[in-house]
Amino acid sequence: MRGRRVVERGKDMGRRVVPWLAAVVMCVAAAATHAAPEVGDAPPDYLGKTPDGEEVRISDRRGKVVLVSFWASWCGYCRQQFPVLDTFQRHVGRDRLEVIVVNFKEPLRDYRQVLRQARSSPVTWTHDRDGAISDAYGVNAVPRLFVIDKYGGLALTRAGYSEEQLPALIDTVNELLAESGPGDVAPAAAPQPEAAGAR
Repeated sequence: MRGRRVVERGKDMGRRVVPWLAAVVMCVAAAATHAAPEVGDAPPDYLGKTPDGEEVRISDRRGKVVLVSFWASWCGYCRQQFPVLDTFQRHVGRDRLEVIVVNFKEPLRDYRQVLRQARSSPVTWTHDRDGAISDAYGVNAVPRLFVIDKYGGLALTRAGYSEEQLPALIDTVNELLAESGPGDVAPAAAPQPEAAGAR
């Protein structure tokens, strides 16, 4: 009789543990499919739509250095980073660099409120209300910055924001800007002087 109770308890426990274990395995699998891209990887291409409805894709910006920053209106560090990103865009110019700021899982109302305050900002703004873009990038906290080279490969990623990070970021962006990219024309070789005495 006692052995029978133990078996029944074991079956009952199995009925409770198996669904829980399956849920844990699914969460781990989901987390694995949304791992952040690593340096050298090609990050996800699609970054949402601008307020005017234009689709924003990294592949359309080949030949430029691209900075992608995920942000939220409630994030104080994100707001501290905005002027820095604006400065990058204004100083370098859109023909060589594009800064794209992606709103992180907020209602459209909150996103639009920040847009109204940032009317003079030269960067490209997109909205990720349902989190699909953030999830594809493995973003679960903001600010999160991704620096993409002229060929579309991830060159640097930074979590958080501090002024101490800026010198390394500036150095990385300058190095990437100096590198040749797709479509760049190699400078013509200097003419070689004729050998002495040759006619």
